[in-house]
Amino acid sequence: MNEAAGKREAYDQAEFDHFRQFLRDACGIALGDNKQYLVSNRIRRLLEEHKLSSFSDLVRALKQNSNRRLKEQVIDVMTTNETFWFRDVYPFEYLNRTLLPQWMEPKHRGDGPIRIWSAACSSGQEPYSISMVVEEFRRQRMGVLHRPVQVVATDLSSIVLDQARRGEYDRLSVVRGLSGERLTRFFDNPAENVWRVKPLVRDRIEFRAWNLLDSYAGLGKFDAVFCRNVLIYFDAELKRRILEKIHACLKPGGVLFLGSSEGLSGTAHLYDMIRCDPGILYRAR
Repeated sequence: MNEAAGKREAYDQAEFDHFRQFLRDACGIALGDNKQYLVSNRIRRLLEEHKLSSFSDLVRALKQNSNRRLKEQVIDVMTTNETFWFRDVYPFEYLNRTLLPQWMEPKHRGDGPIRIWSAACSSGQEPYSISMVVEEFRRQRMGVLHRPVQVVATDLSSIVLDQARRGEYDRLSVVRGLSGERLTRFFDNPAENVWRVKPLVRDRIEFRAWNLLDSYAGLGKFDAVFCRNVLIYFDAELKRRILEKIHACLKPGGVLFLGSSEGLSGTAHLYDMIRCDPGILYRAR
């Protein structure tokens, strides 16, 4: 390797390190040393859109802190995860069969509204799935809910939150985990290849921009938190801090749903593990 090539390789690594630090500071994502290919694939379109000629131009633009939209778009493409309706099924079945009946018992009817947090809600499939379960539960009880249910849905990306708020999806999106019966019952079809969530599902959800690295004090207390398939992108220390903060915003005995490949990361003393065959949930001590 000649001297110029060696300098170029070192410069590329320095650029990548700056980019990794930006992502970690902005949203907690910890990129490994071998993720340059992933990064280059995801940001190629952004380079073209913003007329940036190279990865080094992108890094400089991010460091200058002058282009808010670019920063939001970078965070969006680097945090976009696969999502679909009723993912893994069991959390939603457990919510319907066990949690909602418990929360509606007479001894709890003076406890105020039931509050459920969908953290990292992406384009909205998870909170809408939760709300559909609540609506199905209400219909099973002859249209009566003894306590109102509020769903708070948050995400770091303003781009996916805008899509989630609209509640509009194309055919490719609605077929992923959504039955034909639910599609007919809970969606309108106002135009070709457009399905819109009906108000009876959408109106119990509040969408808010929120960074999991920030304080949760403004969110209030929750009966249940869905924080699924997002902790896998954080390092061990950030996982621990997030799980501690989630515990602090759960009501006594509140429950936490994590993704199937996620665990308690040093916070086992704060939660009891509950098996709800075939899955697992965690109850706040």
